[in-house]
Amino acid sequence: MRPFFHPRTINGPFGDPGLYISFLFEKRAVLFDLGDIYSLPPKDILKISHAFVSHTHMDHFSGFDRLLRLFLGRNKDLYIYGPEGFLKNIEGKLAGYSWNLVENYEHNLTIHATQVEPERLVTKTYRCRNRFAPDPETVINHFDGTLHEEPALAISAIILDHGIPCLGFSMKERFHVNILKDNVASLGLEIGPWLREFKEALFNGLDPDSEFEIQTDINNTSGRKFILGELSEKIALITPGQKITYIVDVPFGKPNPDKIIEFANNSDHLYIEASFLDKDRELAEKKFHLTAMQAGYIAAKAKVKQYTIFHFSPRYIDSEEFLLREAREEYEKGRRQESRHTDWRTFGRSKELTE
Repeated sequence: MRPFFHPRTINGPFGDPGLYISFLFEKRAVLFDLGDIYSLPPKDILKISHAFVSHTHMDHFSGFDRLLRLFLGRNKDLYIYGPEGFLKNIEGKLAGYSWNLVENYEHNLTIHATQVEPERLVTKTYRCRNRFAPDPETVINHFDGTLHEEPALAISAIILDHGIPCLGFSMKERFHVNILKDNVASLGLEIGPWLREFKEALFNGLDPDSEFEIQTDINNTSGRKFILGELSEKIALITPGQKITYIVDVPFGKPNPDKIIEFANNSDHLYIEASFLDKDRELAEKKFHLTAMQAGYIAAKAKVKQYTIFHFSPRYIDSEEFLLREAREEYEKGRRQESRHTDWRTFGRSKELTE
């Protein structure tokens, strides 16, 4: 069964962090973090509809200029999210350029920027034709953990501490619709665009007894009709949806670990930073980052099926394997001892873990 989400890190483990997630059979993608994105081909960048910025340190936000450059002059809407102070950062970026000719552009780029605060979401809109001056209206909504929602999926955020507010992100598919191709063929049907409409009908919770029409001829002038629930039983296998979680730039101090473990719980894939080896954990704490051992511990406690560590400090450029091994050993140990309670407040300080 082919997954709906197709995530990949933008750079190698020593490069700027970022996660690019494309969607099966759809020409769109979302982005977690916006540092150096030059490794992404322009055709992939142009698929991005939503970008989620953990915080605005340069290695997580400098790629905004590249995104803006490629989107400029195109009829696009970009939805972008970031932590407290984000709107000021966006406006600072936009104010760095002269926009005296943009009224002549045939197409209009519109940026919808949302600032994530503990209890509210503050959204401003910036239009290319208005020289990116903010619209008069500022939209304020209650923040309940969800940033974006559509019938098939939801993207949520958690506010963590990096000395400044830093966001972690999770994307969850409501459920996955697996199309049984042989069963489709047995009904005399072909794989085609109608399957997207079929999936949308399921995600939208349409009445199973309602009629669903499939266009079958090239001119779309006639079609075959089915009962939605009956068609679903014949051609679809419904399975749990994917969950992808992304965590960067946090220290292993209260309350970050408990919050991350709960947020990432049962993820299919956790992408988590591991900037330092455990022998350098004091430096990690000073710089507000995780060690590889701490990342492995969190992955195990969150019961994730798979994890990827990245955002390595350049001090380990010749010893990447030690970071990978340290995280793996801690993850495997944690999974073996899943039933045994370990208090994170003493983690990394006991003789057992430091020897």
